[in-house]
Amino acid sequence: EWTADLSQLFIGNKFASGAHSRIYRGIYKQRAVAVKMVRIPTHKEETRAKLEQQFKSEVRLLSRLYHLNIVQFIAACKKPPVYCIIMEYMSQGTLRMYLNKKEPYSLSIETILRLALDISRGMVYLHSQGVIHRDLKSSNLLLNDEMRVKVADFGTSCLETQCREAKGNMGTYRWMAPEMTKEKPYTRKVDVYSFGIVLWELTTALLPFQGMTPVQAAFAVAEKNERPPCQPVVNQHLHTS
Repeated sequence: EWTADLSQLFIGNKFASGAHSRIYRGIYKQRAVAVKMVRIPTHKEETRAKLEQQFKSEVRLLSRLYHLNIVQFIAACKKPPVYCIIMEYMSQGTLRMYLNKKEPYSLSIETILRLALDISRGMVYLHSQGVIHRDLKSSNLLLNDEMRVKVADFGTSCLETQCREAKGNMGTYRWMAPEMTKEKPYTRKVDVYSFGIVLWELTTALLPFQGMTPVQAAFAVAEKNERPPCQPVVNQHLHTS
């Protein structure tokens, strides 16, 4: 049973936020946790239904996933209009935050490979469980004290058997596979494409498709077959390893 005992939950400072969610540090049963709070708007029926579905999907998937490279689900609560998901606390924040502090092309090949292997192991495990993440990107990859990467944020994920014929762009444009942008049927390969973009981020420490808006990036990928540029320094960086 995943229902949280709210008498054991203490919520601290907010450290991240999204369009409809806030993430707080907290203590649950004497353990440091992250608490994702989602406020469901009662006056917007379409948004309410979408957010409720995402919450149910994330809890259903997270509660059955157990892997070193998947953020650990602890409990959840449903007190409309506020829902919460309690997860292990990842002290070093997102991979994107980590890369933002780095100079371009500054990560060693050892660091790139170590982080990439963590991400790939998490992705392979998800696929072995029949799950497509659908929004794999550097801001959904979290780092702990040991700098281990764990895949997080399963609000738009789905079981492959249930979303194989799904259409629509559920992810984030800069990391989105062209078949999703074009709203064509897709498979787990969309995660592999997104993983490729994350590999580019690890190698460069840059944001993909800089100089473009997200919509422009999606159009360039889907209609012009563009990809983030692989500069000569990247090739040299990899070959000298």
